[in-house]
Amino acid sequence: MAQEYESSGRRTQGRRHTPSRLEQSGGRRTQQPAGERNSSSGSRTPRRSKKRRSSFGPLLYVIFVIGISALLAAVGWIAANDLLALNKPEHSAVITLEEGDTVGEVADLLEENGLIEYKWLFTLFASFTHVDDVSPNSKLTPGTYELNTSMDYNALINSMGRGSSNRKQTEVTITEGMTLDQIFQALEDAGVAKVEDLQDVAANHAFNYSFLKDLPTGDYHRLEGYLFPDTYQFYMGGDVLQILNRMILRFDELFTDEMRQDAEKSGYTVGEIVIIASLIEKETDGTDQALISSVIHNRLENPGASTAGYLNIDAALAYINGGTAPTAADKEIDSPYNTYKYKGLPPTAIANPGIDAIKAAIYPDSTNYYYYALGDDGTHSFFRTLREQQNFIASQDRYN
Repeated sequence: MAQEYESSGRRTQGRRHTPSRLEQSGGRRTQQPAGERNSSSGSRTPRRSKKRRSSFGPLLYVIFVIGISALLAAVGWIAANDLLALNKPEHSAVITLEEGDTVGEVADLLEENGLIEYKWLFTLFASFTHVDDVSPNSKLTPGTYELNTSMDYNALINSMGRGSSNRKQTEVTITEGMTLDQIFQALEDAGVAKVEDLQDVAANHAFNYSFLKDLPTGDYHRLEGYLFPDTYQFYMGGDVLQILNRMILRFDELFTDEMRQDAEKSGYTVGEIVIIASLIEKETDGTDQALISSVIHNRLENPGASTAGYLNIDAALAYINGGTAPTAADKEIDSPYNTYKYKGLPPTAIANPGIDAIKAAIYPDSTNYYYYALGDDGTHSFFRTLREQQNFIASQDRYN
């Protein structure tokens, strides 16, 4: 608990004959300006036609060539991104191939499920790499496959040739409040993946989610809070990256854009909300999450109050000790997770919260509470002052 916790011309009629310039000049021919009327005939002398050459021609040509080149380069880069699975948002999908499906139909499936963007390019690649229609003897074999956008074209084809439909699946339930260590152990116990492989990918893979991009690599605990609690079907001995992506993608789906915008309006990042939600998840059974959230928000947003910015969350101390209840001596542990000793939020979440705790973290109740304590009846009572809390604690048998 938190125990101190954005111009036209007109034709003229012919005139009377007048001496020509040649006659007037005594036979000396003079040059007439272009377009001047011939006096003996009343007709215009022909103008010399001049071919106009636009001074912009060469420039426009150069601009055109550059523009087309840039366009082709851009198209080529976009196509390369799809081919090589570069800069693509994380997404996974399960597709089923049936014997006789053509390469084009497979490409349609991949495009419809958001795994590729250009089916014509995939079809071209498949033709170039001698991929035949779906059959037991083809690189594409009948079966059900779990695929994701981190796979390039070659990896997609290889993954659809392993006969995954024959691999055993198992169901794994991740409950609200489980830590990464608990989740990884549950996955290993179910035969889905080994703990050390899960830790390695969690610590070092460059996940393509906006809320994970700035997290430093090297420590798997950086994913704490982002593996969403739910019941999943996994292949035994499945691809570790796909396994983690399934759970992170579920988090991404349920943590909506509206929720992110509301969090930002309140001055919090997705990461901070996840940390707060994890504290809430571990501090209460869910009946008073918005009240617990109000205490945390009040302490964070009013560092000048009597609590001085310290959260004093017992659950954060328990995270250090592997889940065991903290003692008075534990409050002296020098760790950024010790919110009795360090102000503000711990460096990561301390568990993987459910959607209710996440919503409570974004939308806390509006209160003046800075303290709470668990009573003998198993519910929390909330207080404005330390004295009120201490008086309550003194009246409860569990503290005596």
